[in-house]
Amino acid sequence: MNIVWLLVLMVFYNGVASNWGSTNVSTRPEFVHVGAVFSFNSIVGKVAKVAIEAAMEDVNSDPAVLGGTKMIVQMQDSNYSGFLGIVEALRFMEKDTVAIIGPQNAVTAHIISHIANELQVPLLSFSVTDPTLSSLQFPFFVRTTQNDLHQMAAVAAMIDHYGWKEVIALYVDDDYGRNGIAALGDMLAERRCKISYKAPLVLDPNRSNITDLLVKVALTESRIIVLHAYAGWGPQVFTVAKYLGMMGTGYVWIATHWLTTQIDTNSPLPSSMMDDMQGVLTLRMYTPETELKRKFVSRWSNLTSGQTSKGKIGLNAYGLYAYDTVWLLAHAINAFFDQGGNISFSNDSRLTQLRSGDLNLDAMSIFNGGNLLLRNILQVNMTGITGPVKFTPDRNLIHPVFEIINVIGTGIRKIGYWSNYSGLSVVPPEYTKPPNRSSSNQSLYSVIWPGQTTQKPRGWVFPNNGRHLKIGVPKHVSFREFVSYAEGNDMFTGYCIDVFTAALNMLPYAVPYKLIPFGDGVKNPRSTELVHKIQTGEFDGAIGDIAIITNRTRMADFTQPFIQSGLVVVAPVRTTLNSNPWAFLRPFNPMMWGVTAAFFLIVGTVVWILEHRLNDDFRGPPKKQIVTILWFSFSTWFFAHRENTVSTLGRLVLIIWLFVVLIINSSYTASLTSILTVQQLSSSIKGLDTLLASNDPIGYQQGSFARGYLTDELNVDESRLVPLIMPDDYAKALKDGPQRGGVAAVIDERAYIELFLSSRCDFSIVGQEFTKTGWGFAFARDSPLSVDMSTAILKLSENGDLQRIHDKWLISSGCASQGAKLQVDRLQLKSFWGLFVLCGSACFLALIIYFINMLRQFSKHYTEEVISAGRSTSARLQTFISFVDEKEEEVKSRSKRRQMERMSNRNASEDESMYNSKRRHIDQSS
Repeated sequence: MNIVWLLVLMVFYNGVASNWGSTNVSTRPEFVHVGAVFSFNSIVGKVAKVAIEAAMEDVNSDPAVLGGTKMIVQMQDSNYSGFLGIVEALRFMEKDTVAIIGPQNAVTAHIISHIANELQVPLLSFSVTDPTLSSLQFPFFVRTTQNDLHQMAAVAAMIDHYGWKEVIALYVDDDYGRNGIAALGDMLAERRCKISYKAPLVLDPNRSNITDLLVKVALTESRIIVLHAYAGWGPQVFTVAKYLGMMGTGYVWIATHWLTTQIDTNSPLPSSMMDDMQGVLTLRMYTPETELKRKFVSRWSNLTSGQTSKGKIGLNAYGLYAYDTVWLLAHAINAFFDQGGNISFSNDSRLTQLRSGDLNLDAMSIFNGGNLLLRNILQVNMTGITGPVKFTPDRNLIHPVFEIINVIGTGIRKIGYWSNYSGLSVVPPEYTKPPNRSSSNQSLYSVIWPGQTTQKPRGWVFPNNGRHLKIGVPKHVSFREFVSYAEGNDMFTGYCIDVFTAALNMLPYAVPYKLIPFGDGVKNPRSTELVHKIQTGEFDGAIGDIAIITNRTRMADFTQPFIQSGLVVVAPVRTTLNSNPWAFLRPFNPMMWGVTAAFFLIVGTVVWILEHRLNDDFRGPPKKQIVTILWFSFSTWFFAHRENTVSTLGRLVLIIWLFVVLIINSSYTASLTSILTVQQLSSSIKGLDTLLASNDPIGYQQGSFARGYLTDELNVDESRLVPLIMPDDYAKALKDGPQRGGVAAVIDERAYIELFLSSRCDFSIVGQEFTKTGWGFAFARDSPLSVDMSTAILKLSENGDLQRIHDKWLISSGCASQGAKLQVDRLQLKSFWGLFVLCGSACFLALIIYFINMLRQFSKHYTEEVISAGRSTSARLQTFISFVDEKEEEVKSRSKRRQMERMSNRNASEDESMYNSKRRHIDQSS
């Protein structure tokens, strides 16, 4: 029947446009016609109608806007019908309409956008937020409100801010709902969150539809519900939810901006309706408080004074955007005329071919100036009552900002803002300052959650469908102290089981679970296969001695490790005491012995050089001096040197050297004492490197990840690997050794090896631990239980319960009391090189100062004689060496005698000169 009415309307209006071939009007016509299609009686429509009328009046009263041209906005009521909305849009296409404001919903917008593309008539919507209305597919569709991409980004930011990972999407099953929730899913995925359950509602649901759907929602795990609905029936969802007990403690409801539209338009809402939505979080499109907005808000009561027959009409955000849409279009039309644009229409050749049909589609015409007007619309840059109005390159309004609202009591409370510029904050974004998107800067005010609580809800519960969690536990044959399964009573015991139950008891909620054995009880099961069962959905989790390694973390989420257990090498060792006659040489390695001996000689030589000219103890025949150097050098080891040092430089060098000797002597004594008195263990295997360098067989625990690590990471040939099961198998294989069909060493996790060694003293860990892993409990990917269990394990560690469980199962007497240890490492040069550098530097500096002083003295006492004698360089060098070898007292004495002789000669010369002068004077007088 609707299709019939559409055909009748098309035929009826066909005659109007059939007379048009090509219509041209003046550049500045008296009137310009604009259409508007929306539902007048809807919550959005009744506000938008008043706002559009006010905007049209304001535009026409300002001659500077359109230069005398009057804008006529003809509004048509779609009456909640998508079909009538399409029909009304088609009617506008038959007239000289340059643009259409609307439609109100996304379903109609998708259809009309195809027509707008064909006839090149811009379509400006102040209420369609569907993000799939792309400018690439619909170039003539212009969204003059905020895109749902931004709204869903704000919702995702809130969910991530509170640490939730899974949400339930409750939405209307049409283009608006489906596409909005699809955008939410994309935004959540960017933050490693997801929609765990989608709950679509019919377009106009009744109480029964809503009840059936909410019952399904209540049986799911997540308690974070995002409601993306229409303002007309959205509050009914909260009424049903409260009836079902879904508005109490533990639930989180996040409503999109339809709820604030309802509250702002019909405020104050009935108290019963407000009671149904206590604690709900919602969004509101933010518009800054400007003078333009304040003036318009103050006019609003006068604008709606004649339309209050059905109650007071409040001003919502859509009304503000509708008002600015008219002004935006007016500025674009004015620019269109300034650029010489004409309002003219022409027939569509493709529609003309259909003239003979009954539909008379050729009545609709193409707006020739549509492309020019569209460009001017997208280039508008103005300030409206919603703030700056300007389009980004992807045709969204700039500066998208949403207020985050908490419904409390009889009203609402603003707890913060979201923007794509600065994220979550308690103040509006300031675009003049650089953005701060750091996690520490993302904040909101406190929230009153459903149930009148200020404690943040956990966000999930175990599904209320009676199902227990299926927890897989490996049936180990060996090392049953960790996990042990009793076939008769179907029970598990052991260290790992006690840690799991203790952690569960720390949780603030009950966890229904059932432990299911995994393995045949004959061989140790592979933990990787157990974790894989979680990925396939056979198990909800796995507990036991499960090492956290890379390939397992790709299958499941692990808790905090409750025990550290990397791979180590265990090998047979023999107990020895050092009775070797040369054991006194073992504290130092050969390099250390060599450098120490060299420094004894170096220091002795340096002290001899510094003391030779001053100290009689360091003088004498060459043979005696060599003996003195050797004696003095090595006697300092025992601090038994007899020679005294008299020079300042010699004393400085000796003090530093005696300090070095003290440190070396003490270290040698301590090391030798340890070597001769402490029982030690020795092994031919020194660690992983020596084991890999040989071709001897290597044992590993059957079912352990050690096999894969050795073959994949260390490239060990599989033929060398020997699987072992029981601890007795370890002992036998190690005792037999490679010569009798055993193994040279066993590689296993430290936790197993420490338990193995607690009662077997013939073996020991050699080398260092070469992997850093730990054991943890595994759960399904993104399971919130893994986070809560990690917190519980940390609490067990902090209060000491984890250590007490460890002591209960894993501590035993035996080899630990013997104090046996592997061979003591020999002291090496690298431990003392700093001391040697210090002593060598002191010696070098003292020699430099000494030889500079010698050169000065030599220059003072011998330079004139050497030059006057005209000696060669070699002769000068020999003279200098003789000078250095000479005792300083003799040099000073000889220098003093020479000085006195020079003074005596000078006096005699002066007397002779005076006598000759007097003689000449007498001769001249006579």
